[in-house]
Amino acid sequence: MDEFTQVYEAYFRDVELYLRAICHDESLAEELTEQVFFKALKALPGFRGDCDIRVWLCAMARNLYLSHLRRIPGMADIDTMQIPDPAKAMEERVADREQAMAIHRVLHTLKEPYKEVFSLRVFGQLSFGDIGSLFGRTANWACVTYHRACQKIQAEMEDEI
Repeated sequence: MDEFTQVYEAYFRDVELYLRAICHDESLAEELTEQVFFKALKALPGFRGDCDIRVWLCAMARNLYLSHLRRIPGMADIDTMQIPDPAKAMEERVADREQAMAIHRVLHTLKEPYKEVFSLRVFGQLSFGDIGSLFGRTANWACVTYHRACQKIQAEMEDEI
């Protein structure tokens, strides 16, 4: 099995889940995932290994998604977009379908980077280090942003009760 096939089989689902979490559109996520791996096929020989390959692929996915958004007339300032991520107690609540829908409703209203960081952590199952790398920040920044997103989600959910 060649190197690209190994990468494709190991990371396709991770990249697709990441894109679903940030764009909330299954068909767009599938299309962008295909584009990511098409780009990766060409770029893989030049991959230096400075970071985890999953981070490299997700960064490519994020850039493709942002490029897609830039092509949509009237979109807000895309360059300032970021995505949040929640905490352990929040992850347990996501397991319950009804709670998950309530969290998704609140998550949809969160501002960036809270929305993306939360999604990357909970749905993309990325480490704080990987999330920080995607944003060009530290793992500590990702951790703090994630916990703030969780606090915002919990506060909104308590207000709904």
